[in-house]
Amino acid sequence: MLKFLIDECLSPELAHLARERGYQESFHVSWLGKAGWKDWELKNLIFEQDWTFVTRNSVDFRGPAEKPGSKGQYADVPIHAGLVCINGPARVSGKIQVELFAAVLDMIQGATPPQADLVNEVIEVDLAEEGGEFEIVRYPMPVADESKELP
Repeated sequence: MLKFLIDECLSPELAHLARERGYQESFHVSWLGKAGWKDWELKNLIFEQDWTFVTRNSVDFRGPAEKPGSKGQYADVPIHAGLVCINGPARVSGKIQVELFAAVLDMIQGATPPQADLVNEVIEVDLAEEGGEFEIVRYPMPVADESKELP
C-alpha cells in the first residue's frame, strides 16, 4: 500500500487528503519534525522508509525534465517507492495543490487494476497557470532504455 510523504513546500492538506482516501500512513514532513531538512537528508528518510515522495521541487529530486533520473536525489537510486511532482507557477494556492493531488490519487485509484504502489515510477502534474488546465504524465524512473524518449 502506498504511503505518501508530503514535502514542506506543499500544503499539509495533501497528507490529510491522502488519509481520507485510505492512505493512512501519509504524513507531511513537518509532522515528522523534519521541516528545514535539506534534500539529501530527506533522501535518506524517503528511501529507508519506502515513502512515495510528493514535491514541487521536481528538478531537485528527478533531475532535468528532459532526462529524469540523470541528476537529482533519485539519480543513483535503482529502486524507489515512487515520486509525485506537482509542477506549475511559483505560487500555487493550497486549494489548487489539493485539487492537483486529488487528480493524481484519482489516476492511481482509477487504474485497472488499481495501483498498489508506484515502484520506480514518477507521476508529474503540470499546471500552466493557477486555475488553468493541467496535464498528468506517468513514466518509469530509472528509465530502462536511455535511448527512448519520455512523453
